[in-house]
Amino acid sequence: MIVKLEKVLAPHRVSTARDDLDNWGRDWTRSFVVAPSAVVFPETVQEVVAITRLANTEGFALVPSGGRTGLSAGAVASHGEVVVSFDRMNRILDFNETDRVLRCQAGVVTAKVHAFAEENGLFYPVDFSSSGSSQIGGNVATNAGGIKVIRYGMTRDWVAGLKVVTGAGEVLELNRGLVKNATGYDLRHLLIGSEGTLGFVVEADLRLTEPPAPSRVMVLGVDRMKDILSVLTRFQADVTLSAFEFFSELAVERVTRHRTLARPLESSSAFYALLEFDAQDESPALAAFGDSVASGWVSDGVMSQSEAQARALWALREGITESIAPETPYKNDLAVRISDVPGFLDDVEHAVGRIYPDLEICWFGHIGDGNVHLNILKPPGLAVTAFYERCDAMAPELFKLVAARGGSISAEHGVGMLKRDYLEFSRSAAEIEIMRAVKEALDPNGVMNPGKLLP
Repeated sequence: MIVKLEKVLAPHRVSTARDDLDNWGRDWTRSFVVAPSAVVFPETVQEVVAITRLANTEGFALVPSGGRTGLSAGAVASHGEVVVSFDRMNRILDFNETDRVLRCQAGVVTAKVHAFAEENGLFYPVDFSSSGSSQIGGNVATNAGGIKVIRYGMTRDWVAGLKVVTGAGEVLELNRGLVKNATGYDLRHLLIGSEGTLGFVVEADLRLTEPPAPSRVMVLGVDRMKDILSVLTRFQADVTLSAFEFFSELAVERVTRHRTLARPLESSSAFYALLEFDAQDESPALAAFGDSVASGWVSDGVMSQSEAQARALWALREGITESIAPETPYKNDLAVRISDVPGFLDDVEHAVGRIYPDLEICWFGHIGDGNVHLNILKPPGLAVTAFYERCDAMAPELFKLVAARGGSISAEHGVGMLKRDYLEFSRSAAEIEIMRAVKEALDPNGVMNPGKLLP
């Protein structure tokens, strides 16, 4: 197999070195075996086609590798697969100023798209903490969301077209940047969020938009979770929000200590809401804040008056993940309807407290779109393996709570291997069978990212 791969690519773009296998064969998850047989580095669509066709004839499997920032083991190679890295397919190919559509290869880092848009007086609104290392192909494969979904939507809302290599080695050009296209099934949206199980994204057409107006950031202290929704409703009545995030007091304790940040407010609260909105809405925002205080929903608040202050307030939210990393958190990325968030959080707190009263929960998330991040922290002295075993045993109980509210077991991180066996909590048996049939149609020999997404 290696000899044949070296005939498809130059030998220096095929690696079996242990360090390379360990590096490109994993994502941010650390609880799965990493055991690829090789890593390949294509530079063209034709090379991806050739690799895929060779996989079909030789009977080996492929795992896509982008920025490797995933949290669901969607890019982990555990069974001798060949990892296809898109690091060398990292060029912006074209920009149509009239259509405001940028075409790029799958390996372009998200932040590079942000910079290109800014250089051309435009804006690409899909943004998250890993934008400096995540790649567009992976963003598309997981339908990445981020911090501005409440205003701008998910990745799929900004994909005007895709070029994809299917599991059969066929090249599909999907939608071609059209605004209107009523010619049947939109396979573009089928591939978005498919986690590389149907085909590999090799190029993407991304829509850009007008840059946002100058903004203000506000952090509010809220003592009761249910009151955060009252605050959201009150602000949305008069203010166009770009972000509405939340985090717990435990999160504030961890991030302020880790980053040596000032606490946002003089007194502590059980929860905090972070809002971003256009500076021109400052007056109605202050009125909404006043009403929220008068109604007893908010105990205190602060609003940025400069870009530096805005960045400092955002650091409270964006630094949480790294601040709790030393505590080896067991992460879950969940979604319910916005109105169900307070009750859902109460249900989870009660379930964890009943089953494992010694475990702490660090909550944060994009509450404006119903997405909450559950982080169960490992107690000091408990072995990592034992901790994960305890949390894994509890996972079905958590997902039952998600299913009871018609929610999603994965809001934006994908299913991968981490949640593959729990898909039934969010998808019906009929849906899963249809998904299997689609997989069979586009990847008949099962060479594309096997063992991911579908149980």
